[in-house]
Amino acid sequence: MTSDWIITKRLLGIVILAAGVLGFVGLLVLDTVRGGGEFGPTQKLGLVACVGLAILGLTLIPLGDRPA
Repeated sequence: MTSDWIITKRLLGIVILAAGVLGFVGLLVLDTVRGGGEFGPTQKLGLVACVGLAILGLTLIPLGDRPA
């Protein structure tokens, strides 16, 4: 008896949400460690991209256990 493992939309959403949150926190920690005063344009773009990933992940979570 074989059991195929299929990634669901809920699991994919959780993974994408976690990547966005970890990226956002990572950028903030990196700026603090480096002692930067202001965010540059690339950092702002990275933060916006991380927020976008988190929002995308949040929209996938309610879709349930359907295959992705």
